Amino acid sequence: MTQVWKGDAVIPVTRVQAGPCLVTQVKNSDKDGYQAVQVGYGAKKEKNMTKPVKGHLKKAGKLAGQKEKTDLRYVREFRLDKNGRSEKAEVKMGDIIDVTTFKVGDVIKVTGTSKGKGFQGVVKRHGFSGQKATHGNKDQLRMPGSIGATEPAHVFKGMRMPGHMGNAKSTTTNLEVIQIDEENNILYIRGSVPGARNSLVMVQGPGELKVAVPEVKAEPVVEPAVEVVKDEDVKPVEKVKTESETVNAEVKAEPAAEEAKTVDVKPAEEVKAENKTEEKAK
Repeated sequence: MTQVWKGDAVIPVTRVQAGPCLVTQVKNSDKDGYQAVQVGYGAKKEKNMTKPVKGHLKKAGKLAGQKEKTDLRYVREFRLDKNGRSEKAEVKMGDIIDVTTFKVGDVIKVTGTSKGKGFQGVVKRHGFSGQKATHGNKDQLRMPGSIGATEPAHVFKGMRMPGHMGNAKSTTTNLEVIQIDEENNILYIRGSVPGARNSLVMVQGPGELKVAVPEVKAEPVVEPAVEVVKDEDVKPVEKVKTESETVNAEVKAEPAAEEAKTVDVKPAEEVKAENKTEEKAK
């Protein structure tokens, strides 16, 4: 738990990670005999899942637009026709439910598994006051006392006695949503909720069940680049023509190729005579 400030008041709250949850199945009265919405949350290793569960969740994952397999850790149902109510679910398989279905000020109830406390006496388990510490009492401070008359000769059902405490389904009602963190899918609920840290809870509230609408990012519109030309940079047409004519004239005036260089070539007889004189000199 933590606390939230509202003005000068300090409100004790419990932070609950509420989703995102995947709708894995929608049950109706015609096919299943009752109306309910089945949702899944969390993730687990694929090797620890059975093949029927893999196929059941894989179908819901494809409808949700997920290419990979959906390995959900928890799968629970929320009844819609309980206590004589006749409601219709506007959700379908593959929808995503997150904290956007709640709003600040909603009165909700939270169901979870309470902490296990082992074998406890009647003072801690049922809130008995115990016996008096004086006037003849000895070692009877936390004893339950008499459990009934001797004539029935048995203990009636429902008698509050010592026994196993906790580790059972528990529901806390009339809780209020104080704050919502939509970015991290966290609900700030006033007061405490049943269960230990990192345990699973079911949050229920009145009203219509809303589905998270995925954000569709619009593609940016690329406008063509337009070059702005000043009036000073615009030249008259006649001037442009004259400049282009001078450029062509300069190109034509350049030599097409370099002149071939002349090389003095001696006759063959003179070359032979020179070679003979060199041999004689050697």
